[in-house]
Amino acid sequence: MIKIYNRKTGKYEEEKVAGGSLLNALYNTGAGKLGLELLVKRKIYSALTGFFCDTGLSKKSIPGFIKKFGIDMSECANRIEDFKCFNDFFARKLKKSARSFDKPAKYLLSPGDGRLQAWSNIDINNLIQVKGMNYSLAELLQNSDLAKEYDGGTYVILRLCPVDYHRFHFFDSGSCSASVRVKGEYYSVNPVALRKIPALFCRNKREYSLFRTDNFGEVLYIEVGATSVGSIIQTYIPDTRVERGDEKGYFKFGGSTVLLFFKKDTIILDKDILEQTADGFETKVLAGDKIGMAIDKEI
Repeated sequence: MIKIYNRKTGKYEEEKVAGGSLLNALYNTGAGKLGLELLVKRKIYSALTGFFCDTGLSKKSIPGFIKKFGIDMSECANRIEDFKCFNDFFARKLKKSARSFDKPAKYLLSPGDGRLQAWSNIDINNLIQVKGMNYSLAELLQNSDLAKEYDGGTYVILRLCPVDYHRFHFFDSGSCSASVRVKGEYYSVNPVALRKIPALFCRNKREYSLFRTDNFGEVLYIEVGATSVGSIIQTYIPDTRVERGDEKGYFKFGGSTVLLFFKKDTIILDKDILEQTADGFETKVLAGDKIGMAIDKEI
């Protein structure tokens, strides 16, 4: 059972996990682990899943998925009948009124919907995946010189479940470099998997870019793929001006993760997020929610 902190209600909620029984079997049983290593973690499995989700046949599973996980379709920019396949629905766009980024410039906003954990004053050689599982930023990026620039900074994990809105956004105005792609496997990013697979983020397929923000300095913006994620789709134009709230990209089917790294003395995270992280809980957030603030350099 995974408990998530809802900061709006001040209570903990049990997460509804798509394919929860299968996840437990894959990562906690001998037969499951064998299947995981031989097939599920490999590109072909996710490619085949992604291929099916791009076909018209997959459209039939949309209504049941919406009902089972209580997805609020009133936020959606399209009607159910407009989707041509499951991936159309999975990467659905929302009405602009559903996620607002219209907040003071010094506010740090969540780039997407999901479950968030964060740490300040980080050691880039000992980053936390989950309690008891660590990895290095140099290994994640495969670039030790770039990693060094973020030592002592702030690290944010935004985990997206299959039931979440799967488009991610620019949380500030500025410009963003082209993405660097790093090949990898396709393990799940669910806590069940994070507790079992060492350095999982460093083993999965991922992409990173440098987001030169107006208010938070140069930020590492990283997308990590996962089981059944057919693609990480970047929809922005590199090295052009972007505005807060603009779409950066989206994930196709599957749970996924966005990682953000801020340099030292650029931001301060909200107290409740840090406290929940320290207690081992993720905090539920939506795209555009305030999660911190820029540090005033003049103070």
